Amino acid sequence: MSETTPVPFGARTLSSQAQELLKAPDFSSWTCPAPLRDQPRVVMGHGGGGALSAELVQHVFAPAFGGAVLAQLGDAAAVSLGGVRLAFSTDSFVVRPLFFPGGSIGDLAVNGTVNDLAMSGARAAYLSCGFILEEGVEMSVLARVSQALGAAARAAGVEVATGDTKVVEAGHGDGVYINTAGIGLIPDGVDLRPQRVVPGDVVIVSGEIGVHGVAIMSVREGLEFGVEIESDCAALGGLVEAMLAVTPDLHVLRDPTRGGLAAALNEIASAAGVGVVVQERAVPVPPAVANACAILGLDPMYVANEGKLVAFVPREKADAVLAAMRAHPLGAGAAVIGEAVPEHPGMVVARTGLGGTRVVDLPLGEQLPRIC
Repeated sequence: MSETTPVPFGARTLSSQAQELLKAPDFSSWTCPAPLRDQPRVVMGHGGGGALSAELVQHVFAPAFGGAVLAQLGDAAAVSLGGVRLAFSTDSFVVRPLFFPGGSIGDLAVNGTVNDLAMSGARAAYLSCGFILEEGVEMSVLARVSQALGAAARAAGVEVATGDTKVVEAGHGDGVYINTAGIGLIPDGVDLRPQRVVPGDVVIVSGEIGVHGVAIMSVREGLEFGVEIESDCAALGGLVEAMLAVTPDLHVLRDPTRGGLAAALNEIASAAGVGVVVQERAVPVPPAVANACAILGLDPMYVANEGKLVAFVPREKADAVLAAMRAHPLGAGAAVIGEAVPEHPGMVVARTGLGGTRVVDLPLGEQLPRIC
């Protein structure tokens, strides 16, 4: 039979070329603008706090390192040492630009690690600080970063106790990178982890979301949105203490940095084995951020924050916790945005203002890389 001879197909006929087109496609020859899951090399999305980051941890780091403590996969690890419960965390900061409205890489280096410790209920006590400098960076720039870092540490009530400095050749860095690690004490009776979340828990966010990511974007890309948007970069230890003073029985806290509120909610839902329902209109988004996201085609739920937290609180304690949050300067805009439910475990959905429902999935990578 020749290649163009028709062949039966029910009541119709198809040439062999048409039959070939109906075969399963060869995905190995396809290209995609987004990083593919089986990417053989590291891509920017692996650092975005989304699905690619999770797969990197799950398939590369966790099997190599092992250990029950690492398996917690929280913002900070809760460890016992000499009968004392400690929170221990480390974070690296590669934000570009180094200075932005409302902060700098120095502020981020302190507040990011202090907040990771706070999400386990701990008050940060000591930080380490490692600088990776690019040859040729101006001393005046390094001095500004260091001064900002020191001021942020003093404001957070934490001491920089040790550190390290390395220099790489010109062209092999981006001015200044910083790594900070921190330790703090976890108070007795405090047990913050996603496995404690149960259906009926109320979801509270401490204020307006998406501010940090849009502030970075506006400076980096030279965009103007009518008003200057400043980062919400702040240390949340005092706010968490105010919440714990109401009840130590908070179930879990997270600071929604990379991947935004969407990533934090998905991580908690997955680890807890519950569903999460968010009332979209209840999520506080400032008008400037909403307008910027509308122009750029972004979803504020996925935009990074650096001075906000999301809490899962027992329903009977929610009103008291919310009142305590609103009485604190960093929680004045706190709002109830949803609840944990037994349906669709591991999935986050949003009820829209029009009465519909949409899935708020874990982002693949990061809408805007290098934001912290």
